[in-house]
Amino acid sequence: MGSRIHHTNDPRLANIFFTESPFFSKKIIPNHPIHPLGMPEAGLFFGDTDSEAWRITHKFLPPALGPKAVRHYAPAMQKTAEESFNVFDKLDQDGEAWNVFPYMMKIGSQAVGRLVLGMDFNHFASVDAPLHEFVLKLAHNVELSKRVSSFGSWYANMPFGDPKKLRDNMHEIKRMIFEASKKASTGVEDLNLQDAALQSQNLVDYCLRARDLKGNRLTWDQFVPALVVLTGAGFVTSAALLSWMIYALVTNEGMQERLLQELIDHDWDDNIQVTGDLVNELKFLNNFIKETQRIYNPSFQPARTALVDMILPGGFRLAKDSIVVADLHHIHKNPHIWDNAEKFDPDRWDTEKVKNRPAGSYQPFASGPRSCIGFNFALQEVKIVLSKLLYRYRFSLAETGTVEYNPYYLLIKPNNLYVRAERRFKWPQKTCTRSDPLTD
Repeated sequence: MGSRIHHTNDPRLANIFFTESPFFSKKIIPNHPIHPLGMPEAGLFFGDTDSEAWRITHKFLPPALGPKAVRHYAPAMQKTAEESFNVFDKLDQDGEAWNVFPYMMKIGSQAVGRLVLGMDFNHFASVDAPLHEFVLKLAHNVELSKRVSSFGSWYANMPFGDPKKLRDNMHEIKRMIFEASKKASTGVEDLNLQDAALQSQNLVDYCLRARDLKGNRLTWDQFVPALVVLTGAGFVTSAALLSWMIYALVTNEGMQERLLQELIDHDWDDNIQVTGDLVNELKFLNNFIKETQRIYNPSFQPARTALVDMILPGGFRLAKDSIVVADLHHIHKNPHIWDNAEKFDPDRWDTEKVKNRPAGSYQPFASGPRSCIGFNFALQEVKIVLSKLLYRYRFSLAETGTVEYNPYYLLIKPNNLYVRAERRFKWPQKTCTRSDPLTD
């Protein structure tokens, strides 16, 4: 109540906001949108940039989520996608349409549960297999977080209603992660950060074995709250992005055919062993994902805090402790930057204009030191999952009408996107001979 939040669709200002500097920082003061959610001990997402919790987690966790480390998770991501086949095959045999987000939630949480906690949630034991209790609580927490933060810091302290539910739910989630972490399979030897990132079976394993140059490691009190954030944000974000990618498939003519042809031209088949390098070679897939994130990005309003009184470029006066928000969707659709901004066009990413676009005009994971720590993980996961699903199934829209979303959810996701996924039994011929850049 009484808070003033400033929004912009100017990429110049967004870059200034996201650069941790004497002028702006992610400082979670009382009028910051995520202040009511608490949990500064996690370091990730909820913590101030100058806090010890942020310093420690951002020293230890980035190696485990960097490009090299994420590549060695590719087999587990592929396994997760393939585990879903028996369910989607059964839905196809029964001629049933299905709501996309709940099933993408099952895939996303199955992957994150396995790779973060070393847990198998058994989400694809049958068509109607329930979400694991842990996933249900995390998903409920995401919704409660948005509801509580929408009313301001004063509301978060109420001893009843959604604020109490949020506190109780978070306490239970921490307990469940602590217990799961105790049971997770781990190696036996301590390793330096880089070696631990490449040899650990999951993030719990990494957190228990990784040591810095002085032999220090993360304590349970340090990494359990961080894993709460990584687990919840990880599967909800990837589930929402996968859902919007399927939406883009079924609402834009020719997308499936082009993506499938690219897979065929890269020698894709049922027995392929997918690697991070392989999916990164899929140029049209990568453009397709960029365009999906440009238009339908699940995250939308990252906020920063002004540390001093200042005058911004353009003559805007800003007071200390003002909250500024880079509106990602408005930046991504700014007509002064993007031609035909509302049109879904993956080919725009090959044009010189887009290649030379203004800095900061596309940043689905934000930018700067406080950008999304898990973006490498998320992108590799959606590339592998969508490719495996698209090769096996042809998707079609089962219901017409407006796709709705829940404004009381921390991310933007489609609530009522129903599709059919029909099993493929014929594939197109390969159209070209590809030279492998890895062996040339």
